[in-house]
Amino acid sequence: MTEYTLPEPVVRTDHARELARDLVVIPNRGVQLVPNVGIIGGTHSVLVVETGMGPGNAAAVLKFAADHAGGRKLYLTTTHFHPEHAFGAQVFTGEATFLINKAQAEDLATKGPGYLEMFRGLGEPVARQLEGVELVAPDLVYDTSYDLDLGGRVVRLRATGRAHSKGDQVVTVPDAGVMFTGDLAEAGQFAIFPWFPPHDTDVSGTRWIEVMRRLAAEDPRLVVPGHGDIGGPQLLADVRDYLLSLREETWVRRDSAMSEETIVEEVRAVMIERHPQWAGREWIEKGVGCLCAEHAV
Repeated sequence: MTEYTLPEPVVRTDHARELARDLVVIPNRGVQLVPNVGIIGGTHSVLVVETGMGPGNAAAVLKFAADHAGGRKLYLTTTHFHPEHAFGAQVFTGEATFLINKAQAEDLATKGPGYLEMFRGLGEPVARQLEGVELVAPDLVYDTSYDLDLGGRVVRLRATGRAHSKGDQVVTVPDAGVMFTGDLAEAGQFAIFPWFPPHDTDVSGTRWIEVMRRLAAEDPRLVVPGHGDIGGPQLLADVRDYLLSLREETWVRRDSAMSEETIVEEVRAVMIERHPQWAGREWIEKGVGCLCAEHAV
């Protein structure tokens, strides 16, 4: 990963936006390494989706959530184990029940320390937010699906299987038609491929496509991506179509025995031409590398 030189990755709770009754999103405001954070309420409990990166951000999220809850029981979940989404869970200890899927819990335990060190190396703004991080185990772990009753509102937690990571989780609020995707979907940027061989090769472009096909078929009213602006169901279709085109352009060149370096150069040019306004161009190369590795699978 390249060094982070952009604005301080800080969650700003004063920008919170209500999407439906008792359902609030703290948007990332386009700031990298800041996730969209969700607060979902029922009559007796409130679920927080994502912690923000590090104890400082998590403390701000917890305060906002506790104020919103007004004494209701708190739950915490995270869409996957990456630092800006989950590395603030320690702040919620004793204040909320931390609930994630089994694969994500395994990711957190086995790969969390390595990601902590990797992200600390991105530069001072990131290292500052990660100061004092302690990785904590979840209180509750489910296998593939969990329906959380908040009181008059059931929130569905679903493990998607390996895609952006092994432990990806989608959170849906059926009565409001809202879906939180984590980094399975981003708005206005190229899909984030955490392809870091030999250290981490769990991302799967081919499985990611299948996951996005399923999510797009659910046709939610609103989609809260991991990063970027909240959108409608077209956001899911856009990610699906991008991944399909990335695979097609990569594999047709792989079939012709081009070098991976040439494939990256050509596919990058094609994708930028098709999506000139999208950010995160550095992730195209990672996606091509991943799909080259999956070509013979």
